[in-house]
Amino acid sequence: MLYVIHAQDKPGQLAVRQQNRPAHVAYLKNLGERLFAAGPTLDEQGDMNGSVVILDCADLAAAQEFARNDPYAQAGLFAQVSIQPWKKVLPEA
Repeated sequence: MLYVIHAQDKPGQLAVRQQNRPAHVAYLKNLGERLFAAGPTLDEQGDMNGSVVILDCADLAAAQEFARNDPYAQAGLFAQVSIQPWKKVLPEA
């Protein structure tokens, strides 16, 4: 099942995000075909201020484990993380 993981950064933590970005990207790349989509959210100035990851997981517990082990989460970057099941409808395959 696909899960959307939406994480919002703590205010003023762009440096923490930038320092941990290589490890975060490597973490995502290791997922292979389980990764549906990923990218940062941006503030009005175009600076990264959060993350959205859509990931194929066996269940909610697996999605939560993924989120806990994200290098960004390990660095204490996030103020809030939400995880929800997601169903792709469009575009059709």
